[in-house]
Amino acid sequence: ALGAAVRAGLVAGVEHAIGASATGLVVAGGGSTFPAGADITEFSKPHLPPSFAEVMAAFEDAPFPTAAAIHGTALGGGFELAMACHYRAMGERARVGLPEVHLGLLPGAGGTQRLPRLVGADAALEMMLTGAPIGAERAL
Repeated sequence: ALGAAVRAGLVAGVEHAIGASATGLVVAGGGSTFPAGADITEFSKPHLPPSFAEVMAAFEDAPFPTAAAIHGTALGGGFELAMACHYRAMGERARVGLPEVHLGLLPGAGGTQRLPRLVGADAALEMMLTGAPIGAERAL
């Protein structure tokens, strides 16, 4: 999950790559999945920086190409992180989606703006309103 420590690590990774004069950056999850979304245990706690918006901006505004290597699931904030990258690649069994609608929430890290730009309004609305994840074949 994209808890405060993971968010801080992601921003630090981009900053380190910038300082090292990297020419690109690929983000991937450790283990069996891409970051799967927000850490719901943090919902009732005081916000700790960096914000989701700051994380997304770090990847989107990096001075070099950023790419998300998606495996397993990239849901909610994890999918929003992938959308903030300049490029995305998915394993054949990977799935992406915005299931937070099932909790009565809307995507809060720019997904409502980025998804329609990537897939068009009709497909984006379907994903945002149903919360149903889609597989790699349909996503790409």
